[in-house]
Amino acid sequence: MYAVIKSGGRQYKVTEGQVVRVNLLKAEPGQEIVLGDVLLVSEGGEARCGRPTLEGASIKAQVLNHARDKKIRVFKKKRRQGYHKAQGHRQDYTALKILAIEA
Repeated sequence: MYAVIKSGGRQYKVTEGQVVRVNLLKAEPGQEIVLGDVLLVSEGGEARCGRPTLEGASIKAQVLNHARDKKIRVFKKKRRQGYHKAQGHRQDYTALKILAIEA
């Protein structure tokens, strides 16, 4: 059984027991949260798709921790102009453990 959820403008395919990293959520580590934006639920060979979300479907998850991802380098350059600019970015995320998929 798996589900497709939406969190922070991104879509994630999740199963029970999986640890998934989503954009930063306002929740304390150890707290259980309910994610209500369920787009699709698949049980066995049958899939139910929402328009845009499934009514009555939810995902129970536990917040494991908050952290920051690896640094990425952003480098901009315009050739023959002497222009270059280097930046770095670290994305904040929340690690969630999926406890149950309720369809």
